[in-house]
Amino acid sequence: MATSLLTPDELSSLAEGVKDGSIPVDTGFNTKARIKKYDLASEDSSLGVNVSSLDMINERFIRVFRLGLLEMLRTSPKVNGTQVQIVRFGDYLKGLKAPMSVNMIRMNPLRGYSIVVIDPTVVFSSLDTFFGGFGRGVGDLPPGRLFTPTESRIINMILEVFFKSLKEAWSPILPLEFELVSSEINPQFAQIADENDLVILTRFEAEGNIDAQGFIDLVYPYSSLKPIRELLRSRVQSGDGNEESDKQWRDELEDAVESASLEARILLGHIETSYGEIEAMREGDVLFFKKPELARMMINGLPAFDVQVGALGAQVAVQVERAYVPGLQ
Repeated sequence: MATSLLTPDELSSLAEGVKDGSIPVDTGFNTKARIKKYDLASEDSSLGVNVSSLDMINERFIRVFRLGLLEMLRTSPKVNGTQVQIVRFGDYLKGLKAPMSVNMIRMNPLRGYSIVVIDPTVVFSSLDTFFGGFGRGVGDLPPGRLFTPTESRIINMILEVFFKSLKEAWSPILPLEFELVSSEINPQFAQIADENDLVILTRFEAEGNIDAQGFIDLVYPYSSLKPIRELLRSRVQSGDGNEESDKQWRDELEDAVESASLEARILLGHIETSYGEIEAMREGDVLFFKKPELARMMINGLPAFDVQVGALGAQVAVQVERAYVPGLQ
C-alpha cells in the first residue's frame, strides 16, 4: 500500500511556512511563465484573413440586393448587414424556431452546403407589398405551419434576387454558381454541419414600410472558405466596380505625377581612393581615372540612364543611349 512521503504534521508545517512567508515560493525554473488555456478539441476560428473582407463583399451585395428588390416589389425596403460572425452551428440553431424558410444551397465551386434562412416576416411583408399592400408583416405562426404555394413562390423570387446579387458581389473574387437543393420549415432539419462545427454567419436585417422587421441569414460552413482564404486576402476589392471612374482617377493621378519636379545629375566617372589620400591632397594635384564609355544620369540620386555627353549649339547636352541595367558597365 502506498504511503505519503510527508506526515500530516510535516504537511501542516509546510503550509504554515508558505502562508507566513518563511518558506519562499518563487523559486524554481520559468517562474514568470504565463499559462494560456487551450482546448485541443476546438477548431481554430481564424480564417487566416480578416473577416472584414467578407464584410466588404456583403456591402456590395446589399447595394445590388436593394436594386433587385426594388425591381421585384416596386419598393425599396431597408436592408442592413451586420458584422460577420464565426459561431458554432449548434449555438446558431438555438436562436431559431419553426416555421422558417430554410433553404439548403450549393455555392459551386465552394465545397459543402450552405443555408439561406428567411424570416417569415420578410416573406409576408414582401407578399403584401407584391400585391399592392403596405408591407405588413405577420405575427407568431404555429410551429408546423407550412408555406402556401403563393408564399413559396414569393420565397423563390426572393432567392432568385438573393443569388443574383450574391453572385455579382463575389464576382471580383470568385465566380459562383448557386443551386437550391432543398427547402424546410424547421431549421433543425438543415444539417450542413455538426453542432460543434464552426460556421460563418452573415445576417441581413430587412425592414418593411409598416413596422415589419425581419432578417435573412446566410450561413457558410467554416470549412468551405478555408481553401480560398488566400484569395480573400489578396483579391478582395473595396471599390464599386465603376471602371470609368477608376480610369479617370488613374488619369488624374498620372497628370499629377508628371508635373512633379526631379533633380537630374550626370556622373562622368568615379574614383576609388582612401580617406588618407584625400586628406593629403593639395592644390594642383591631378587625379587620374578611366573614363567610361557612357556617363550615367542620376535621377533624385538613383541611376536611371546611360548617356553620351556632347554639345548642342552652345549648350552642353547629353543623349540617352539606354536605360540603366544593374551590373552593366
